[in-house]
Amino acid sequence: MTSFLTQWPGKSAAVEGGMQHQAACHMLDVAAVAEILIAPFGFAPARSSALILLTALHDLGKIGNGFRTMLETGRAQPFRLRHWGITEILLRHHDGLLQGCLGGGDYARDALYAAVAGHHGAPPTWPDLTDRRVLRSIGDDALADSGDLIQAFAALWPDASLGAMTWDEARQLSWWLPGFVAAADWIGSNTDWFPARPAGDSLPEYLASARIRAQDAVRAAGLAAPAPSDGPLFDFQPRPMQAACATIALPDGPALAIIEDETGAGKTEAALILAQRMMQAGKGRGLYIALPTTATADAMFGRARQVVRRMFRDRPSLTLAHSRAALSDAWRDLKAPQTSATDEPVCTEWLADNRRRALLGTVGVGTVDQALLSVLPTRYNTLRHFALSSKILIVDEVHELGAPYMAAELVQLLKMHRQAGGSAILLTATLPLDQRRALLAAWGADDSGDPAYPALSMADAAPATDFPQTTGARGPVTVRRLDSDGAAIATLTDAAAKGAACLWVRNAVDDAIAGVQALRAAGVPADLLHARFALDDRLRHEQAALDRFGKDGQDRAGRVLVATQVVESSLDLDLDVMVSDLAPMASLIQRAGRLWRHMDRRPVGARPVPMPVLHVVAPDPGDVADAQWLHHVLDKGAWVYPLDAQWRTARVLFETGRIEAPSGLRALIEAVHGPDAPAVPAPLAEAEAERIGMGFAEANQARRNMIALGRDYRGGGGAAPDTDYPTRLGRPTRALVLVVAGADGLRFYAGEAGAKAMQLSEVQVAQARLAGLDLPDQATPAIAALKAQWPDWQQAALTVCPLGQNGVICTGLRYDPALGLVFDGGAG
Repeated sequence: MTSFLTQWPGKSAAVEGGMQHQAACHMLDVAAVAEILIAPFGFAPARSSALILLTALHDLGKIGNGFRTMLETGRAQPFRLRHWGITEILLRHHDGLLQGCLGGGDYARDALYAAVAGHHGAPPTWPDLTDRRVLRSIGDDALADSGDLIQAFAALWPDASLGAMTWDEARQLSWWLPGFVAAADWIGSNTDWFPARPAGDSLPEYLASARIRAQDAVRAAGLAAPAPSDGPLFDFQPRPMQAACATIALPDGPALAIIEDETGAGKTEAALILAQRMMQAGKGRGLYIALPTTATADAMFGRARQVVRRMFRDRPSLTLAHSRAALSDAWRDLKAPQTSATDEPVCTEWLADNRRRALLGTVGVGTVDQALLSVLPTRYNTLRHFALSSKILIVDEVHELGAPYMAAELVQLLKMHRQAGGSAILLTATLPLDQRRALLAAWGADDSGDPAYPALSMADAAPATDFPQTTGARGPVTVRRLDSDGAAIATLTDAAAKGAACLWVRNAVDDAIAGVQALRAAGVPADLLHARFALDDRLRHEQAALDRFGKDGQDRAGRVLVATQVVESSLDLDLDVMVSDLAPMASLIQRAGRLWRHMDRRPVGARPVPMPVLHVVAPDPGDVADAQWLHHVLDKGAWVYPLDAQWRTARVLFETGRIEAPSGLRALIEAVHGPDAPAVPAPLAEAEAERIGMGFAEANQARRNMIALGRDYRGGGGAAPDTDYPTRLGRPTRALVLVVAGADGLRFYAGEAGAKAMQLSEVQVAQARLAGLDLPDQATPAIAALKAQWPDWQQAALTVCPLGQNGVICTGLRYDPALGLVFDGGAG
């Protein structure tokens, strides 16, 4: 029996005195998993075997004196070099052997060695891969045994070959391989599926038994994606865009589609129809649906749960991927044990156990941030990349990624996704043509330049643009200007008196609070929704808004909902009358989509007003006396959006006097963002120049932050915490954790214990608003006791705020369950 099978443990014994799992056995466990995971990717047999062999060698660094001593004594390895770093050194040391086994160019093999070694979420960084000191610390016996193991493993996959792999192919593969190895390693390391056992006298026999265990393990993990079905997804008559997605010709290879249609036109259903066809054509084996916010992701998860089962021949795994997934009742229900008879999608315990695994499920729904993290130099970004590579990437509300920083990230994401053979579908109601051109260019395709709307654009193919231009039962939305908050209150008061269900969308939380207080003082029943509530209260207010103003809303007559931008896309609301602060054109179009939305439920004759009208609180765009043009009418809401975009929106919208969907939407968007947009008045020129300059700065920051995709993983990757590289820019925020005094000390505001209660008690606020406030001292005994067991990052990130009488936190700051976090007396 060769010593490499018996002398080098790979795992500590599960119990004291128990059997250690030998490194060679663990490596074969992982290789058996890798064989299953790689099969659907369509690599040529020799290339597939080469990648499996390299995956089998992922823990070669465990064959060494340092790792064995660490397991026995707990002492760190020499030079503090971890076993995955030693893996790269040993692979390079035995390159002559591997060249004979694999072929391929020297640079290609080197890139793949580093990629395999980087399976712990970080590229190896040891600078001298021929360092004799390191080789001496590994030991002569280990050097010999590691060479013997390579030869023995190579005999298990005798057809393995990298062939004529070019450096560019290896570079691209080096970003995919670490995530692939990590997924296989995580499954192969699960002792429930792969308990310690001896190798026996025959490596082929051990591998054969590992292959049997691997089949069960991959299925139990939720990574055995079922085949796509060929049945219909929906029982209703398809709308025009949905019909187009069901018939448009698909190009060979990776496909990119951009669906542009008005709010409420059924774009999500259209994308799912197209995604099913892409999967049938072999362009993916699952989906990731990326949304702009956790709220929109939660809403989509509920919808996806109902339809994804129809997309596959057997039930798929379904995951929710965002930082607050644990708070979703729908996701918790899905994680509950299910009988084998159900046809419901399933979220396995293994997928649910770690937030990074969520993207590995057959279908994932989550925030776009989870996908964008794959193009930032963060730990395990390659795992996200690998997980997405097998999926149809569906990005909803893609116009919301138009700011320079996120736009650059999305371009990089599309490049990386196509590079790995993935396909994508982008959904939008209000995409400027320049942004559409940039997205197609990221795919290596040209834009037709056709301004038709609605449109279904397919990279390297003619767009589908022959869609009806009728406005539907709602008809066009009339736009009227209001010159003050007072006029807004009068308009809403009059409409509520007629029994109308009304919405006032404010740009800033403080203005929303002031608005709801003014309406209530006027005797108008008014509700409030914004993002500065503790999460527990926000979820309650959101549900109340849906129950009252949603598709099946009740007790809505004569009531007003005052809300911020949170209602633009996350909630399916249907209002009779709307007032909005001036906002950029895309936002106003989105907001107007909540007017007279469900005409089948509430037809024209059932509405208390004769037609849909969007009242916009704004100054006269023809009278710009100074740079404070917008501030003369709006308060804090004047600071939220770029001033030049606001002025152009006001000029175009008030001149046009209506929003006519779908036929008029393209013209409205291009009039603000297109090349022929009107020049701003001289008093606003400085604000425009500042916005352009900041845009260049944001784009440059994105380029500095993103991975260097033109290099291989070792040279262009990184392993920073997710928090070090933001997926989106904005004003820094602070998380306050609200607590109340209890008999046994402080307890969370949400009234429970544990991580869930902590999250439900959090409220986010701009850091700048807290400047000058005397927030509670975190060193006081009660707060220190509450935070004692928190990890360092959490102690630094969260500020515990006990609530005193009337919700007072400190002078100038209080919390009211009905109003949210309130700044009193001009604080901040």
